[in-house]
Amino acid sequence: MSNLPRHVAIIMDGNGRWAQQQKLARIKGHERGVETIRDIITFAAHHEEIAMLTLYAFSTENWKRPKAEVSFLMKLLSRYLKKELPVYLEHDVRFKAIGDLSGFSASLQAQIRTTETETAHCTGLTQFMALNYGAKDEIVRSVKALQDDGIEVTEETLNGALDAPEPVDLLIRTGGDHRLSNFLLWQAAYAELFFTRTLWPDFTPVELQSIIDQFKSVERRFGGL
Repeated sequence: MSNLPRHVAIIMDGNGRWAQQQKLARIKGHERGVETIRDIITFAAHHEEIAMLTLYAFSTENWKRPKAEVSFLMKLLSRYLKKELPVYLEHDVRFKAIGDLSGFSASLQAQIRTTETETAHCTGLTQFMALNYGAKDEIVRSVKALQDDGIEVTEETLNGALDAPEPVDLLIRTGGDHRLSNFLLWQAAYAELFFTRTLWPDFTPVELQSIIDQFKSVERRFGGL
């Protein structure tokens, strides 16, 4: 089996703790984290082995955070989509949102769809942004969609109905915690998992390449010998 990290997924954790360490408000950590997103996407866009990059930006559980922080995150997402569109186009990156977008305002949903449409012609990296995403919710929505269409639920049909149908090769979590937090549970069934104590705002393309190098040395058997 190929040991190339065709699909890399990252749980971007540690923005708040980074800000606290810097004696800054939590929102400053989120703002700094956006800069890291740009660096990692740009790196991945020019990495010959990476075809897809999925970033966990906002989970179905993140609504439980303080209202002021959630409101800021929505505004930050809106600013991000406006500011980064030229970057996506410059680097030939196709943007695709996954998750239940119905939870967002109509204006933010429209902005997300606009970014998808404007980058649909790009043929380089496909960058999935997980927004109001939870793997359990994704699976339930996909099963319901198949049932509504009268399609038998099998491993093959369910896989095709998911928001992101491609299997994950390499899943990384920054921030030091060792859990998946309801992220791509189906797609990551045979992913190699790497956990780093580096907080997301401090995560760099150099560290990502180091993890990729370690990944390529792993023997992936997929249940076989």
